[in-house]
This record gives sequence, C-alpha cells and structure tokens, in this order.
Amino acid sequence: MNLHTKTWVQRLPVPIDVAWDFFSQPGNLARITPPEMMLKAEGGNAGTAIYEGMKLNFVLYPFMMIPVRWTTEIMKVSKPDFFEDRQLSGPYEQWYHRHLFRDIEGGTEMTDIVEYALPFDLFGEVVEALIVGPRLDEVFEYRRCRVAEILGEMASETR
Repeated sequence: MNLHTKTWVQRLPVPIDVAWDFFSQPGNLARITPPEMMLKAEGGNAGTAIYEGMKLNFVLYPFMMIPVRWTTEIMKVSKPDFFEDRQLSGPYEQWYHRHLFRDIEGGTEMTDIVEYALPFDLFGEVVEALIVGPRLDEVFEYRRCRVAEILGEMASETR
C-alpha cells in the first residue's frame, strides 16, 4: 500500500471564524462538491457543527455513475485552527484529511492536506495515477472556485 499526499492552499478574505463556521458545517460539503458527483448526506448531521467522534455518511458518484457509500469520522477538532477526519468505510484503503485554518493579513489561509491509499496494490497504483489523483485535483479545484464564489478570494492566492 502506497500512501499519497496532496495539499491545496486557499486564501480567503474573511476572518478565521467565518471560514471555520463555513467549513465546520457538514451541510456545506455538497455546496462545494462538483454537482455531477451528486453528493448526498445520509442521516441528520448536515445542520450540526462538527465535533470529535461525529460520524458522517454520504452517497456519491465519483466515477462513471457508480454509487459509493462513504462514512467518515471527525477525529480531532481545535476551533478555529483545524479539524481532521478519516474514512471509516468507503473507496479508499486509507483516507485522512486535515483542514487547517490560519489568520493572515486580510483574511484566512485554509489548507487541505489529504493522505490516501488505494486497495489492490499495483492495480491501485495505476488507477491512482490515471484516474484518482487527477480526479482529486479536479474536485479540489472545483471546491476552490466555489469557495471563492461564496466567501471571496484574495488576489495573492496560492494554488
């Protein structure tokens, strides 16, 4: 199993508490996910702010209209600095996502760090290189654009 790491940074012209409030609401995830993925939350947590131990259940269609059930758990929360989640069940062998928030001049720097691994050894690595890695970049680019539409964007944004 090879562990892959991807990092995305976005600078937002809002105070850290505003950024935190947006990203700590699970219901906002569907707003910043590509619509063709048809992300749907299951259960009643969409309107609840995250907390340690919270479990979130989703159904999405990440590739070729094949439905995938995904359950994540919020592992750590330190408002307004970071929260971390991990996949309990879903398409990855391993998935760990850190959401970091930092006060900067004129707003907030938000960093997403995802560590993931796919099953199926060599075949999984081919799928990662050809499909999963590029698709994750597409999803986070869509997310960056949607967040910029919702919260604004700083001119000196790092990508």
